[in-house]
Amino acid sequence: MMWPPLKAVATGVLALALSGCVTSTLSVDGRATQPIPASLRGEMSKRSMSQSSPVLVRIFKQESELELWKRDASGKFALLKTYPICRWSGKLGPKTRSGDRQAPEGFYHVDARMLNPLSSYYLSFDLGYPNRLEAAMGYTGDALMVHGACSSSGCYAMTDDGVAEIYAVVREALKGGQGSFQVQAYPFRMTPGNMAKYRNDPNFAFWTDLKRGYDIFEVTRRQPKVSYCGGRYVFDQEFAGGQPQDPLTTCPPASSNLSPAIASRSQSDLETMETLVSSGSALSAHAYVDGGMHPSFRTILQSSGESRLAKRTSRTSVPVSRPAAALSDPHLPKE
Repeated sequence: MMWPPLKAVATGVLALALSGCVTSTLSVDGRATQPIPASLRGEMSKRSMSQSSPVLVRIFKQESELELWKRDASGKFALLKTYPICRWSGKLGPKTRSGDRQAPEGFYHVDARMLNPLSSYYLSFDLGYPNRLEAAMGYTGDALMVHGACSSSGCYAMTDDGVAEIYAVVREALKGGQGSFQVQAYPFRMTPGNMAKYRNDPNFAFWTDLKRGYDIFEVTRRQPKVSYCGGRYVFDQEFAGGQPQDPLTTCPPASSNLSPAIASRSQSDLETMETLVSSGSALSAHAYVDGGMHPSFRTILQSSGESRLAKRTSRTSVPVSRPAAALSDPHLPKE
């Protein structure tokens, strides 16, 4: 696989410097070429994974967690590591316009050209928002990233140490021949309890679509095939005449590749959700002031202050974005 020349990468980064979460630096200090840490390589070996095997990323806003998955010797994906997200902005729900501070939700595909070794948020990669469906729906915004530090205006901030590990793992997978890796960004873990909690949210139909892809991965541990038609995501469908070209037109005739196990899982979750609602056991939905922060970082922020957290999460002490809003994150791990 040919890697883009450094000059081309730098030009692309500078073009994005005033948009989204991206800023640039004129020096390259080797951060983008750091090897995967020895401890993580050891975990890969235990799980029968190679450094070059394909990766997949899942992001959960409510829980403020990013999961890094890798394909193992069985040919299926297995969880390698879960990283706490230091900061994401906006509220639960998709990003629809520039400046709304929303971190994206949906399915994205990241290739080598979208890695940014010049980010002033240490390292980053572009999610590729808006994807084809979002662009067709008129959604606006660009340079929505997974990056370092603890500051967000629509991105997922993982701390410098966290993004350094993630970047190294995905870089090696792309160098190893994976053309692009899939990122699945969700509002929350798509459990019956969470679906019941947010059943009255205006985004519930959209989240129900996302859950179809979530269920496929949960059951099969393989990457779902993503298509767009009828103004929504469609998963694991084979269409007569090939992939739909217009994401907004009615879906053409198709045959499904979904296994009975996936259908059974989805039906079981639906029945459990309905039981929770009818019994009055569904919890109340969370209201966000401006995004969230993993409890591990909230504890530091509350006890030691924003300056101390900035020093712990960024090599250049990038300020924590909207710390008061971060402390208002209502989610607790036990929920």
